[in-house]
Amino acid sequence: MQREITEKSGRYTTTIDEYVSYRRDGFLTVRGLLSRDDTQRLQQWTADVYEGEINLDHLSRAHAWMGGEQKTERLASARLHMPHLENATAEWGLLHPRVLDVLESLIGPDVLALQSMMFFNPPGKGGQGWHQDAFYIQTQPDSLIGAWIALDRADERNGCLWVSPGSHHEPIYPPENKQHFVHANDRHIEGLFTAKNPSHMDDSINSLSKVAAKYGDAVPVILEPGDVLFFHSHLLHRSYRNETTDRFRRAYVTHFCNARSWVPWGGSNEKHILARGRTHLPYASPLFGTPVDLTPAAEGGSDNGTMMVAMPDGGMGPMEM
Repeated sequence: MQREITEKSGRYTTTIDEYVSYRRDGFLTVRGLLSRDDTQRLQQWTADVYEGEINLDHLSRAHAWMGGEQKTERLASARLHMPHLENATAEWGLLHPRVLDVLESLIGPDVLALQSMMFFNPPGKGGQGWHQDAFYIQTQPDSLIGAWIALDRADERNGCLWVSPGSHHEPIYPPENKQHFVHANDRHIEGLFTAKNPSHMDDSINSLSKVAAKYGDAVPVILEPGDVLFFHSHLLHRSYRNETTDRFRRAYVTHFCNARSWVPWGGSNEKHILARGRTHLPYASPLFGTPVDLTPAAEGGSDNGTMMVAMPDGGMGPMEM
């Protein structure tokens, strides 16, 4: 049964059923995780970017614009990559405490914030074929997770996400150029093939389509504004074009990992924000002062340069690292 989350709800505590559901299926939907006010703040920020009140054009990956150089010019179909590095609201959305509450229970307690992306999918635009997020962002140990914050209703008509439940149990199918790929390749797992045309909309040439088919029918993830989908980085997922004539499908998509994982992507760990807990690895702090809940290293703990080891007399004692 879905719990009611009120405007006055404080810290979100994940239930055992939710935890088991995520481990079993590779994804978890939390309804109404963001309050109405918080959702509206992200919606207004998105509208301001779209209308040109906030200029983040240089972060667009599509470079597809309509109209002239007026403030009303609009993205045809694009995503803004890493807006949290340049905008306070984007940073706040990345580090939203209720999102971090769930992440702390799924991959924590130490959480590193890696990536933010704002997706604009206007009518007639958008869509991405089957892919795995860890194909693009590697972590060691492998702990990457995505959080998909809905800012419009997302359904089958306007390009919601589709997932292949259980496919997160698959390994990551590596790219043809394995030079910077840190996951296991075909030398370690028999039968693992090189991914051909991942993210391509045409299933006949996207080789991951046959992997998704092993798990039966894909499932649409229908979300309302303020709902958040958490999904495993191995989970095969996709979207289709927005087929409506009058509805957007906007989403703020963020990625995280356990802060004890090494992240070769994006300039390594020192470029990414420690959002919860603590870590022995380098990390960045929020540029715009968004509060984060960090845990000081315990006196004499491993983060202070010592560790507890078994002693000859059978007890435990500290050893300098």
